[in-house]
Amino acid sequence: MSGISILRAQVDDLRQLIRRHEYLYYVLDRPEITDAEFDTLYQRLQALETQHPELLTPDSPTQRVGGRPVEGFASVQHKAAMLSLDNAYNAEELREFEARIKRALPGEQFTYVVEPKVDGLGVALLYERGRLVRGATRGDGRYGEDVTHNLMTVRGIPRYLHGPLAACAALEVRGEIFIWRQAFEKLNRELEAEGEEPFANPRNAAAGSVRQKDPRITEVRRLDIFIYGVSYAEPDPFTEHWQTMGQLLEAGFLLDPKDRKNTLERYRRHCADIDGAIQAYLDIEAARDEIGCDCDGVVVKIDAIEQQRRLGSTTHHPRWAVAYKFPARQATSIIRKISVNVGRTGALTPTALLDPVEIAGATISRATLHNADEIERLDVREGDTVLIERAGDVIPHILRVIQEKRPPDSTPFRFPSQCPVCNAQAFRPEGEVVSRCTNSACLARLKESLLHFGARRAMDIEHLGEAIVEQLVDRTLVREFADLYRLDVATLAELERLAQKSATNLYNAIQGSKGRGLSRLLFALGIRYVGEHVAAILAQHYGSMDRLEQAPEEELAEIYGIGP
Repeated sequence: MSGISILRAQVDDLRQLIRRHEYLYYVLDRPEITDAEFDTLYQRLQALETQHPELLTPDSPTQRVGGRPVEGFASVQHKAAMLSLDNAYNAEELREFEARIKRALPGEQFTYVVEPKVDGLGVALLYERGRLVRGATRGDGRYGEDVTHNLMTVRGIPRYLHGPLAACAALEVRGEIFIWRQAFEKLNRELEAEGEEPFANPRNAAAGSVRQKDPRITEVRRLDIFIYGVSYAEPDPFTEHWQTMGQLLEAGFLLDPKDRKNTLERYRRHCADIDGAIQAYLDIEAARDEIGCDCDGVVVKIDAIEQQRRLGSTTHHPRWAVAYKFPARQATSIIRKISVNVGRTGALTPTALLDPVEIAGATISRATLHNADEIERLDVREGDTVLIERAGDVIPHILRVIQEKRPPDSTPFRFPSQCPVCNAQAFRPEGEVVSRCTNSACLARLKESLLHFGARRAMDIEHLGEAIVEQLVDRTLVREFADLYRLDVATLAELERLAQKSATNLYNAIQGSKGRGLSRLLFALGIRYVGEHVAAILAQHYGSMDRLEQAPEEELAEIYGIGP
């Protein structure tokens, strides 16, 4: 294979990997890597395409935005594409952003608006003659999900506009749906008290709450919105971004009054030059813990809208704005124990249990170690002092061991050769990094499988949380998926934390899941290599479980999207 062929293969692999992580982040809201790790992949692809422009293709992730709308809500087209943002990671890169716009518009002067980059769910709100007629998620940038009824319950979103903007025939407003940290912590306490799985982070809580089938659930979760722009106006009365934001606030876009002391608006800055923008970034970074919600940087924008129009956009991002990211937060802690957990497919995943340490307003007491190879690479041991990073203020991971603080009696961690729950032999297939429990009847695997089975994107069984599943398995009430449907209200009411009303709600949720359809059922079964996409293909191709069970392997291999 020639050098250019090898390089092309590397670029193709990198694009596929980025697309997968875009889908996990934008569509499923289940990121597997940190923002910093994603940015590293993205920058590597950008560098290769810059060095070898002959490899650049129109469908590259660097030329578009990622993800498609999920099923369950109607798909609607935005008035204008909801693009991503280019990134800057230091003052030098921000000055390069200014240099680019000066080259594009020589001799012109620029002022800037700097805004907190809130980590939430991007939405587009369409108003007609001052009335909210549609609210949609970002989706793939061109099409999003219609979640109007849920967004109408968000306190910061007015159903009717006031003042001059109410006269616009059409006005599409952009913003970020988020949840204040205090509200997020309260929500997770309530979910845990009800035996349900808490949200991993505020962004997931916001996204999951917006996608509820019942708007009343969205309403009680006290979401808010941070408005950051207008993408379409008919007629268009705006000349500066700063002026636009002021008019939107006067029209009714106010943050939840109960959180006024934490209002984000006082961190929006109008800056005369790039030095002022850099100072605004430093001020906002210093106030990061006081803001009250998760922010992973600031957005720096050209203020004059006419200049924005002339600068235009790529197919991926506007040329007149850039995200200036905060550095990842770091802290040190001591590993008290390395625990190995068992997942639904039998995967053995090591986790470092840490002395609690606060990073970016969150208390961190555990960090994933991924697999045996990662433990060996880091040479991480129980008792080690380690440097922890919470990149993007979301997912903590261990950067390195501080060797000079290692205890003298330290010994290397030995990854188990047996399942830590059922003692069955663990097996690591050749070429893979994950060891797996070989016992299909392992109770740990069963518990994880049941949680997956009842998850929102699978059979969507409300109230079937971790505490309930633990009891169902430990009391031998459930040994397979079908056992869930044999439970009655009286049996459920005997479980801890379940009174008669809660038991009835859980029973109804289980029975109601029977109509979810074949695609969801196939995904819920947790068959290895059968994710949502493959499950949908199989359901569409065969139409019934009976036909699928009778299908020979050769036939499956010929299905487009499944076979080679």
